Amino acid sequence: MKSFLYPKTNPPSFTWLRPENGVISKVHEWIQPITDVTNPEEAKNAEVVILGVPLSRSSISASGASEFPEAFRRSWRSFATYNLDDDVDLAEMTVLDAGDVPMHVTDISKCHNNIIQASELLHSHFLDSKVCAIGGDHSITAMMVKGMHQAKPSERIGILQFDTHFDLRDMSDNGPSNGTPMRNLIESGVVDGSNMYNIGLHGFFNTKDLKQYADEKGVNYFTLREARKKGIEETVQQCLEELSLKVDTIYLTVDMDVLDIAYAPGVPASTPGGMTTEELLEGVLAAGLHPKVKAMDIVCLDPLKDTLVQPTVKLGTHVFLTFLTGVMLRQSASN
Repeated sequence: MKSFLYPKTNPPSFTWLRPENGVISKVHEWIQPITDVTNPEEAKNAEVVILGVPLSRSSISASGASEFPEAFRRSWRSFATYNLDDDVDLAEMTVLDAGDVPMHVTDISKCHNNIIQASELLHSHFLDSKVCAIGGDHSITAMMVKGMHQAKPSERIGILQFDTHFDLRDMSDNGPSNGTPMRNLIESGVVDGSNMYNIGLHGFFNTKDLKQYADEKGVNYFTLREARKKGIEETVQQCLEELSLKVDTIYLTVDMDVLDIAYAPGVPASTPGGMTTEELLEGVLAAGLHPKVKAMDIVCLDPLKDTLVQPTVKLGTHVFLTFLTGVMLRQSASN
């Protein structure tokens, strides 16, 4: 069945059956496809809306990140809705799956435009929901943020980025790729460089000219070494506190290549010396707790490069559920 968002989004490629007894304990029994929603007005009350963005043709390195939205949905049955660490049951929240952004087979520009339109529609319809985009390569971030900006042009947007890379490459070299989303947003005037905060840069994986561009545009960044000395959670909180004084909305983008290659075999650009699983989850939880973080994405995870038991796919899903844990805890604290 097509949803009220069609043709901006297509239904998920498959959906799980909900339990006949109505008792929900697993993620795949809980998240509701938006195709099941008959009244669009009722959907507006959802705390979270998921959007699959299956694009990886714009990746600099060969990537099957376009396969992650489906692998993400298939991984749900491995997770309970109850989070033992924080003693919360996510099933108390309403989470809708809006399906996937339709993609053109060869035209990357068309794909990017489709993402902008879908993002604008979701942010216009679900005014209070947290929109979570499941990529896809990192080029999708610029398009999701542009769509948010078009839906809410009066709001100033800030970026919290977990990444090994600056993603500030010159777009004249290879177009709007997964190496350019932050520069794309700066040069399009959607986000000021001073309202970007990047945590996780390390090692030999950025050129000096990119650092110089970041300094020129006022981009805020913390190497992983700096963040570890201060503490990951403390660094994230500092970034959020500074951002919250300058912007209305904070967009969290999680590039899975921020992880050490030992923890992320299913990431095309993963490197030695990156974050541990624990560090990333700690940072994402801190971001989810902040009231101005209203959207997020998970990008650059290639299930085709993962091992047989799919540890990276499962970690990507864990990142999403951890973010939702933060959202639920912040809502409980405000009530």
